[in-house]
Amino acid sequence: MDAALEQVDVVVVGGGPAGLSGAKAVARSKRSVVVVDDDRPRNATADGAHNVLGNEGIAPRELLAAGRAELAAYGGQVRSGRVTDAVALPDGGFRVDLADGTSLGARRLLIASGLQDVLPDVEGLGERWGRDVLHCPYCHGWEVRDTPVGVLATTPMAVHGTMLFSQLTADVVYFAHTGPALSAEDAEALAARGVRVVEGEVVGVEVTDDRLSGVRLASGEVVPRAALVVAPQFRARDTHLASLGLVAEDLVHAGAVLGTKIAADPTGRTSVPGVWVAGNTTDPMAQVVSSMASGLQAGAMVNADLVAEETRALVAAARARA
Repeated sequence: MDAALEQVDVVVVGGGPAGLSGAKAVARSKRSVVVVDDDRPRNATADGAHNVLGNEGIAPRELLAAGRAELAAYGGQVRSGRVTDAVALPDGGFRVDLADGTSLGARRLLIASGLQDVLPDVEGLGERWGRDVLHCPYCHGWEVRDTPVGVLATTPMAVHGTMLFSQLTADVVYFAHTGPALSAEDAEALAARGVRVVEGEVVGVEVTDDRLSGVRLASGEVVPRAALVVAPQFRARDTHLASLGLVAEDLVHAGAVLGTKIAADPTGRTSVPGVWVAGNTTDPMAQVVSSMASGLQAGAMVNADLVAEETRALVAAARARA
């Protein structure tokens, strides 16, 4: 390791639910840990985080603030900044470079930098994202229950999402848009659940009094809706991982590429020795609680790996003395 670097046991890249949970597990194991976070939480635009047992509907930033305080209580640190590169050092460990020109040395890395939601190219979606332009029935479905909901078809998963939202409201419109043609079986299933199919490309959304009020088609027709379900491309934030040799792979479902992720085993261990991943970096479908769980597991495995390394060194030293 480079003695000139500020050294810690673990650097965690990303201070969301996964990163903070992993860092907390490390800190509670009496290890030094620094979380580097660039303050870009994926769910920042949402009013609240749901299905968080004991904290239902908590504001995303309030949840992160509580997590930071809990981490600090065990001696963990959060450093504001953006990681630009991470490099494995020849003699062991890693150097983590930040955009401000500083660097950190770490024995292990936990990558929890999340993903970017790349929305379909439809006017107005970005401004409403996380409010009344949604993608997950379990994250936001209850909040739009019994209201007019539309589903924008862009992938083969659109029918599945439509079925789930039809459990929450009897008024669902399936916008065929650029999605694949419906099979006879899917068309029959949608009809059986009372879903209306609207053909034609969607070009924008209408907003009235800061609320989504309709979906505009290329024909000029506006279909009244209170919420629109879309499927973003889930792109792992991986530009800072290239030097490690970690390359995002495609997330494929039903023959369609839904995004990218960093591959790992069930504990979060990657193909690069000493590097773990957690949360949306490796599981784009993970919600807040499952991201917390993966962070906790990865943090525990990082500590176990360090204990094993230290034990090998102690055994070798004892044998040398003998």
